[in-house]
Amino acid sequence: MEKNIAKEIKEYLKIVKDLDSNKSIEETGTLKDLIIDDKIITIILYISKQESLYKNIIKNIESTLKEKLNKYKVNIILTSENIKTSNNSEKNSENILPQNIKHVIAVASGKGGVGKSTITTNIAYTLANSNYKVAILDADIYGPSQPKMLGLENTKPTQNSNGKINALENYGIKCMSIGFLIEPERPMIWRGPMIQSALQQLIKDVDWGELDFLIVDMPPGTGDVQLTMTQKVNLSGAIIVSTPQDIALQDAIKGINMFKKVNVPVIGLIENMSYYICPVSKEKSYPFGNGGAEKTAQDLNMPFLGKIPLNSNIRENSDQGNPDKNNTEHFFEISNKITEYIFNN
Repeated sequence: MEKNIAKEIKEYLKIVKDLDSNKSIEETGTLKDLIIDDKIITIILYISKQESLYKNIIKNIESTLKEKLNKYKVNIILTSENIKTSNNSEKNSENILPQNIKHVIAVASGKGGVGKSTITTNIAYTLANSNYKVAILDADIYGPSQPKMLGLENTKPTQNSNGKINALENYGIKCMSIGFLIEPERPMIWRGPMIQSALQQLIKDVDWGELDFLIVDMPPGTGDVQLTMTQKVNLSGAIIVSTPQDIALQDAIKGINMFKKVNVPVIGLIENMSYYICPVSKEKSYPFGNGGAEKTAQDLNMPFLGKIPLNSNIRENSDQGNPDKNNTEHFFEISNKITEYIFNN
């Protein structure tokens, strides 16, 4: 069924011409891959020029598929990295991580603002407090958060005698981030290949030491960084973070589908900002809806890892770089489920 729909989509998209060409996006190789899962069609376009030039192509794809297959939602990913197509299901053999890192876990979200970086820090903190050797790779090149959340702002890494960068450390958590290497106010105006190169340097050129877990704080969305990580690193699994809102969950499903497509197991879904407890009445309220992420996990037949409340203390402690002051009960429960999954699969 999926193959028939893919064939149908490619037939429809023959009318979508590539940049400066009378050939279709499939003929030129710009249409790189299709992912069809549930009611979402994900289209991966390989771009060789400035992203803004492809706006009309994106509009043509969306309007064409809306007319022909209106029961599906369309998600379009632009990448400047030449990825393998779905015809080759073998896992990429290139792994640029050193062998002394046992497990690599990506923490991802379909959209920004759902608290992914906060959850990354607190998962790492609870794992470190369970006597695991833990590090965070801050892969959010455009918006690095980990230097602040780990209380390592204005700290610069050093280089060791082997020419490697020494990872910085606080609370028993090692960390490397582009935020350590640039001025905090400096905007990152980089195109895809520059981001991929910077990310690979952060991975390869750092002395991580012996690690049980490397937790990767991914940028939101499903773009170049996500594809680079899945190709260059043997991921043990991915965790998806979402709020209970329908719009956030729609984007979370796109992330889940991307990891499935590249054969990265999804460890589970976390619902952040799940509920608010009134400090006076002690009653729960649900400002972003109730139970959306848990229901989504059930619908997709995947583990639900837990709920994190909307709590001002968590926000304040994250801003101050004090994860040890958070109410860690929820995070310990989630971390236990993560380790149970890792060690049983």
